[in-house]
Amino acid sequence: MYHEIPEQLRALIEPVVLDHGLELVDAECSVGASQTVVRVVVDTPSGDGRVPIDRCADLSRELATGLDARDDLVDTYQLEVASPGLNRVLGREKDFRAVCGREVKVETKRALAGRKHFRGPLRAFAGGVAEIEVDGETVQIPFGEVRRANEVYEFSSADFAKPEKAAAKRRRRRAEQKMCSGGKS
Repeated sequence: MYHEIPEQLRALIEPVVLDHGLELVDAECSVGASQTVVRVVVDTPSGDGRVPIDRCADLSRELATGLDARDDLVDTYQLEVASPGLNRVLGREKDFRAVCGREVKVETKRALAGRKHFRGPLRAFAGGVAEIEVDGETVQIPFGEVRRANEVYEFSSADFAKPEKAAAKRRRRRAEQKMCSGGKS
């Protein structure tokens, strides 16, 4: 989650990400037996997840230079830079608002309504609270209680259709999002 990125790591990574015209969605360090894996997830300012691989590679090279110069953060590491992908990471409040009306999967830090794992359509996100329909009930999850969250991409025949059908699917998704956000984009 964006708000849980260690300050030293964020201070090193975020300015470089912004210089590349992208936004930092998430970053984490996973310490392994022989090395640390540094994972960085970035997105475009529009939040469409369409970050070309060559931009990820350019960003990775520049971030590696910064990490190499700061041996107080990580010693031996493997750097992974990626876009949110089809099952996009929802690390910021704006990411939740962007997928309103779509299927999401959320893991919470502690049990809410008797469980920690939720999956269902995100019905609303306002005031820092996600409303997810789970088993016919609406569950409210405060953003601060989210450990991790992802959009669940559901493939349809439109994904394999001709370009004009794919454009129609994108228009429907935008209309759903506008309905969920009360007409605001």
